[in-house]
Amino acid sequence: MDSKLGILAGGGELPGRLIQICRERGRPFHVIAIEGQADPDVIGDSPQTWLRLGAAQKALEVARKEKLDEIVMVGPVRRPSIVALRPDALAARVLAKAGASSVMGDDGLLKAIIRQIEDFGFKVIGPHELLQEGVNSKGTLGRCEPDDIALQDIRRGCLILTALGPADVGQSIVIQDNIVIAIEAVEGTDAMIQRSGPLHREGPGGVLVKLPKPGQEKRADLPTIGPQTVENADKAGIRGIAIHASDTLFVDREQTIALADSLGLFIFSFDPDKWLESA
Repeated sequence: MDSKLGILAGGGELPGRLIQICRERGRPFHVIAIEGQADPDVIGDSPQTWLRLGAAQKALEVARKEKLDEIVMVGPVRRPSIVALRPDALAARVLAKAGASSVMGDDGLLKAIIRQIEDFGFKVIGPHELLQEGVNSKGTLGRCEPDDIALQDIRRGCLILTALGPADVGQSIVIQDNIVIAIEAVEGTDAMIQRSGPLHREGPGGVLVKLPKPGQEKRADLPTIGPQTVENADKAGIRGIAIHASDTLFVDREQTIALADSLGLFIFSFDPDKWLESA
């Protein structure tokens, strides 16, 4: 029998996809859902425990009681202030142990949390190890092709995200005609896309570029797109999405590409390093 999986669930649709995969494969699992972050409709009737974000001791007790072997962290989590977090004693020790990482940004903190989970004896795996719904191909994924202006916007977005990555600033940017329309901050990709809508100028719509940060921990917070991303982009007037060819997850690859085709949006995948070198 497969080892029992703990799904540490944040927001979005991806936790539901992992739940579905576990059921299809007959793998035992238990969901630790974060209050105010995970969607009850996505978690459904799965075996579950709901905890507030700062309740690290309770999460550890649940993991041990459920005899979890592997932990997967999936879905975006809005990072609260320390006051709003209300860390229990264990969470406070983890933050203190993380030291500078806890003030560096999301990626530094995630790495520190993963190290601590592993210190407790659990194996942390990435969603990509279970989903097997990455891109794994370069170029246009659907019927719609980016034109030369869109390719220039992709290149500029890639350059900006690469420059900002070491500062742990967002994974996504919207570029229109070489102008920065919006950069993802604490609000997350979907809210950033919505914010970009009224900022678009006349002419061809902008391009959403979504990439991992340089050196990002792949077991947590890999860039993810799905039907909701495409729908939000279309509503905002965005005409295409550019993603990393190997470090991107799909909630539902076929449905996402089909929806983009039906709306006239392109999805373009590329290797940022090689693509920029050849430009």
